Amino acid sequence: MVLPRFSPLRLVAGAAAATLAAGVLAVAPAVATPADGGGSVAALADAAPSTAAPSTAAPANDAAIQTTVHPSLVLDRDFPDPDVSKFGNTYYAYATNQGKNLPWATAPDPDGPWTFQSTDALPTLGAWAKTGRTWAPDVSRRADGKYLLYYTAWHSASGRQCIGAALADSPGGPFAPVGSEPLICPLEAGGAIDASSFVDTDGTRYILWKNDGNAIGATTWIHVQRVAADGLTFQGGATQVLRNDRADEAGIIEAPVVTKVDGTYVLFYSAGPYSTNSYGTNYAVASSITGPYTKAFRFLMTTDSLDGAVSGPGGADVLRDAGGDKLVFHGHRDAGGRGMYVADLGWANGNPVVRGSRVRYEAERGTLNNCTVRENAAGASDGKVAAYIDHADSWVDVGSIYVPTSGSYTLHVGYANGSTVTASHTVTVNGASAGSISYPVTGWDNWQQSSKDITLQAGWNTIRLGKGTAFTELDYIEVA
Repeated sequence: MVLPRFSPLRLVAGAAAATLAAGVLAVAPAVATPADGGGSVAALADAAPSTAAPSTAAPANDAAIQTTVHPSLVLDRDFPDPDVSKFGNTYYAYATNQGKNLPWATAPDPDGPWTFQSTDALPTLGAWAKTGRTWAPDVSRRADGKYLLYYTAWHSASGRQCIGAALADSPGGPFAPVGSEPLICPLEAGGAIDASSFVDTDGTRYILWKNDGNAIGATTWIHVQRVAADGLTFQGGATQVLRNDRADEAGIIEAPVVTKVDGTYVLFYSAGPYSTNSYGTNYAVASSITGPYTKAFRFLMTTDSLDGAVSGPGGADVLRDAGGDKLVFHGHRDAGGRGMYVADLGWANGNPVVRGSRVRYEAERGTLNNCTVRENAAGASDGKVAAYIDHADSWVDVGSIYVPTSGSYTLHVGYANGSTVTASHTVTVNGASAGSISYPVTGWDNWQQSSKDITLQAGWNTIRLGKGTAFTELDYIEVA
């Protein structure tokens, strides 16, 4: 069968499956089914996804994994919830308090070297706040040249977290608090945390934030609020755009950041307990800043999707840069605390792809020649596989594979080999031979992975797996 060039995206909004139009790419690993392994592109299916998952046994070609370009640890110190912007010719990063109200660092390039600064960019909190829990800063430059800081702090009167604002003449501060009360503090909803700013293409400014419902056992929402050019004056009311309504979020969503790509609003958020390796990053898309937003079916980044190179990737910020877009985020360090990581970021029809985080493409959704789709494949991802790749002209084209930068990647193939000997497929990348990939015997419907180094070009790629030796069925491919 032949599918459109760009496979549709299967997404989940709440408990029900939702569908985006063809031409949209789905990215990231499933947190709900960790046995799925890494990231995923899930092509649209009419039925719900299979709850069964392939084996996570070590890939047959284990050494190949080493060619994956993992995110870089650019600040190897405790620097959680990084917020990164370029002001002038310098990149500035701000973090949750670690001995200072507002730790900060600078670099000539997003990939470093980063220099941690000795001063506290917010030496004094607002009169309403006490020190000790100053979280998740966001710094932006206003049209009048002032630098605006949103910060979360400990509300003295209630003991909850609330959002304050401060201004400075320089991105390094010192920032001076604005007003004697919090900017946002809905105590009946648990307080407020994790503010971020967004200026739309028409110049309209917004603030995003989360009510801290987790603190009181209440529903958590991500809110979008329009503000005046000063970033401090509300215009209209806040709109609830995203809630903690999925099992794989473990009841927690936070750290909203939005960007706009070709008319699509892409809202990144973190989910799960931040102190664990199950913390991850996902995204949702909408045609309007106020939604409705549809969440990606699989998370954009998890510990598994990054093959353990980063543990608990979250607190992400998007850096749109002339030199190439980046995703900046934190991950747990062996030495303790959360260091700052940077990864290349690309956009597949408006949907984010992070280099180093596995992306899954279902083989049966590709273009099949002289082979067929076998349904009701026990244990397979989505319950279907490409089968009967038995003839000299049998092949499966998995197209619309998007990567943000050219270079070395690892191809992971989910397969089952019921032959009595090791099987293989030929591998063609963008029309050029890339050798072959081998599959040790597993037995039918015993889904495992084999891996191979490949080179991909920035943007769209096509991988063809063709008849080699013996017989193997294909479940999916993953690229990282």
